[in-house]
Amino acid sequence: MSDRPDLQKDLDSKIFRSYYYLKEELTTFCRAEGLPVSGGKKELTERIASYLDGGEIIAEKPVARKKSGVGFITDDTPIEPDFVCSQKHRAFFEEKIGKGFSFNVAFQKWLKANTGKTYGQAVDAYYQIREEKKKGGTKIDSQFEYNTYIRDFFAENQGKTLKEAIKCWNYKKSMPGHNRYEQADLEALVL
Repeated sequence: MSDRPDLQKDLDSKIFRSYYYLKEELTTFCRAEGLPVSGGKKELTERIASYLDGGEIIAEKPVARKKSGVGFITDDTPIEPDFVCSQKHRAFFEEKIGKGFSFNVAFQKWLKANTGKTYGQAVDAYYQIREEKKKGGTKIDSQFEYNTYIRDFFAENQGKTLKEAIKCWNYKKSMPGHNRYEQADLEALVL
């Protein structure tokens, strides 16, 4: 098994990009080097790679938060532009869907992409998204490599345990290259 190099300022950016690092490791490095720590894992990775290439610091992108301009929400209320999840929205959806409601990623994307549709249509979309998720039809965003790996592991290895999946994941992320599941990763179970 290959040893992943420590994240240090003299690490080559190509080597850095070829290994998996936790977001916590990325933010610790940024703090130690005086780099901004805001943003998701993708932003942090780009910021660190740029810094390792030549010391250039990619500035944080300012986040502009807008207050919701919608008043009382009904089924016929149109979804406002620049939708932001708020307590008012949560209360509406919990009333319609129940206490099990959550602003999952797929539903948030739907809301932001469907400005002008009604909140009644949003409730229908929520149920549809939930059904697709049950069937395994939802796409996991690229920053959630662990989740994607575990789902793909179980799709190929029914009867294996989560402990075995995690052992294979830990093996995979210690190696250079991509972090997608491959049948060869089962080698970790015999090591």
